[in-house]
Amino acid sequence: MADLKKAAENLRARGFAVQLFQTGSEAADYLDRAVDGKTVGFGGSVTLQQLGLYERLSAHNQVFWHWQGTPVSTGEAAGAQVYCSSVNGLSEDGDLINIDGNGNRVAATLFGHEKVYLVVGRNKLADTYDGALWRARNIAAPKNAQRLGSKTPCAAKGDHCYDCKSPGRICRGLTVLWRPMNGAETEVVLIDEDLGY
Repeated sequence: MADLKKAAENLRARGFAVQLFQTGSEAADYLDRAVDGKTVGFGGSVTLQQLGLYERLSAHNQVFWHWQGTPVSTGEAAGAQVYCSSVNGLSEDGDLINIDGNGNRVAATLFGHEKVYLVVGRNKLADTYDGALWRARNIAAPKNAQRLGSKTPCAAKGDHCYDCKSPGRICRGLTVLWRPMNGAETEVVLIDEDLGY
């Protein structure tokens, strides 16, 4: 079974800043203190939603999120000083995997911000890169397709990826972060609780 502390060590060895918390509440408190007086973009993330981060950070930052608040374009979130999102899979070795349909979320984790925070619950962790990729495709993607009401086999059955040709397919792009991108500080906030998909 994959070890969250070992994943934290491996992420640090790859150059990521890492925080490890026992609870989501502790992680939310940390992020509420760490991000202050900034413009903040949020990627679509059930993890961020479950932690109530939009409400907390909006009290003292300008937060752009297409899920909540005043309607915003994805460009406003992409242009923010700080970007917050999650991942669909994390290997114990420190591979951070995301799958996206529109590309706004994955693009924003790669470029354009002073700092990126990736908030990750223990349920995203797998032993290996292959396991993390399998998890992203066969657990996270079907649940997100169901949440979005996609007309895809994975949404209908909720059991795994069918590598479908459906026009409603949300699995259109894959990113893997092996190290922080040049010019952007990336911090991984690990939480020893199940959060998000």
